Amino acid sequence: MALRSGFVSIIGRPNAGKSTLLNALLGEKLAIVTHKAQTTRTRILGVLEQPAKPKSKTQPALPAAQVILVDTPGVHKPSSQLDKRMMQEVHDALEGRDVILFLVDATHRIHEPKPRIEGKSPTPGEDKRALSAAEDAFALSLLRNVTCPVMLVFNKIDLVKREDLLPLITHWSTKHDFAETILISAAKKDGLDTLLDKVVERLPAGERYFPEDQLTDQPMRFLAAELIREKILLYTGEEVPYASAVVIEKWEEPGPQRKPRSTDKLPPKLPVTKIAAAIFVEREGQKAILIGKQGTMLKQIGTAARKEIEALLDTRVFLELFVKVKDDWRSKRGFVDELDWRRQLESLSEQQNKKPVED
Repeated sequence: MALRSGFVSIIGRPNAGKSTLLNALLGEKLAIVTHKAQTTRTRILGVLEQPAKPKSKTQPALPAAQVILVDTPGVHKPSSQLDKRMMQEVHDALEGRDVILFLVDATHRIHEPKPRIEGKSPTPGEDKRALSAAEDAFALSLLRNVTCPVMLVFNKIDLVKREDLLPLITHWSTKHDFAETILISAAKKDGLDTLLDKVVERLPAGERYFPEDQLTDQPMRFLAAELIREKILLYTGEEVPYASAVVIEKWEEPGPQRKPRSTDKLPPKLPVTKIAAAIFVEREGQKAILIGKQGTMLKQIGTAARKEIEALLDTRVFLELFVKVKDDWRSKRGFVDELDWRRQLESLSEQQNKKPVED
């Protein structure tokens, strides 16, 4: 059977578990994951090689496939330039896709909009339910002009009683002409084989888009920046994480390593990658929180990030972190655009091309 290949975008509201699903399918930590909404700010592409499957009693034979998974920021109505950039990433992920996975948090309650009674002010609870219903409608509106198959995927089913799933499925199934309805738990890796089989069934025959051994199209420096930002999200309070951005300002690869000699008594040390990263926040008070008393918070963030970056690079890492204040950066389009790793790569390439001329 001919190889199948194609792009599969994962979209849904914040905290639906999109990044957890990406990591679970790949078997690698590619996207950072925290309990906080809007952790993901850009499209994250992961390449999955799926082997051919023989015919079984319940499943037809499936060819080998290269499934290119695209994680996206949580769908939400934008209120800043950063939000607009995140939503643009979602829109870009919907273009030219072969399959879309519309992820729904199975623990998320159904909130159908109710008519307002004239002269009666809504309660805080009614306001919250109305907002949730509006966000659901906004997420669904993105599917309006989609022409490829869309699969309705309920995540976190391990946290919901089975009898509570039926009304949820009934509610969402009427909102769009979904090609499939699939129940999974990304955290428990339950239902993922079924999900992948259904995806491969709908991919077109074609050549590989990426080499078999390539995991992502993103550079290591971006993944390192994301790991640093993940630790900020995990270790700081509600205000700082969303006002922080990480930019790698220096990245020095290890130099040539001496070959081990037969006379060496100790195994050679791993080479060292030197990294300097700037953490941008919007106010001096946020900077103080991020640094912590006598630098304890920044040290905790740096130590935790360094360990994961070392595992990612398979080298030792010398990591320097600097905290800088850029007033209201989330509302500055120019700065938000510069945070895009694709834009950063272009800038680095331009700098490298200029060096020989300057010398």
